[in-house]
Amino acid sequence: MSQDWLHQIQPRLEQVKQQISVAAENSGRPPEAVQIVAITKGQPVAAIQAAVTLGLDQIGENRVEEALQKQEILNSSGITWHMVGHIQSRKASDIPGHFLWVHSIDRMKIADRINRFAMEQDIRLSVLLECNVSGEGSKGGWQLTDQATWSEFLPVLSDVLKFPGLDVKGLMTMAPWVQDEVVLRSTFQTLRTLREYLSDALDHSFPELSMGMSDDYQIAVEEGATMVRLGRALFGART
Repeated sequence: MSQDWLHQIQPRLEQVKQQISVAAENSGRPPEAVQIVAITKGQPVAAIQAAVTLGLDQIGENRVEEALQKQEILNSSGITWHMVGHIQSRKASDIPGHFLWVHSIDRMKIADRINRFAMEQDIRLSVLLECNVSGEGSKGGWQLTDQATWSEFLPVLSDVLKFPGLDVKGLMTMAPWVQDEVVLRSTFQTLRTLREYLSDALDHSFPELSMGMSDDYQIAVEEGATMVRLGRALFGART
């Protein structure tokens, strides 16, 4: 493990924790209510080792192949792995047994396949449903921008909740790549409202809201995020 990585990450982590603390207080919650998932896409194993040393044991990866390579080197000791990126159908079999959390269940086909492979290994994965509530065509996820159509989603989600290999813990979204705070807040507020709607309609608890990345996590926390996915804010720009 490189000492350089420790020295780079530590001050960034302290700043992030301070900002999360302020944002959580603004939303009437303790900072402990917000989990940092360190996104290590494109970062070396040494960076992950340094992050874990500093207490960042929730590690998120966007690509299955890259995650598996790192896990083999690290032996995953003391690490909780999160899959946060788009999952190709052919890679679904690699998810159970290598990840404990999946943030990107974005369609019925992938939910069905991951459930099947989880059941084969007698695993129950903690998963989040990726929801597109911003309306951006470039974003993946269940298309739930228009609140008038939410009721149409209920039968589909009800079927996902029945999968024995999936423990649906909550929702995930990605905000638009904009600086406009009004747009960002609206996106996060919509996901929170969707969570409340689904909880009431389906009588199911969705405690987790995974929303907020390096550029917008403070706003996301103020709007109720329980998980923030941070890469550049902790590790700096990828080389």
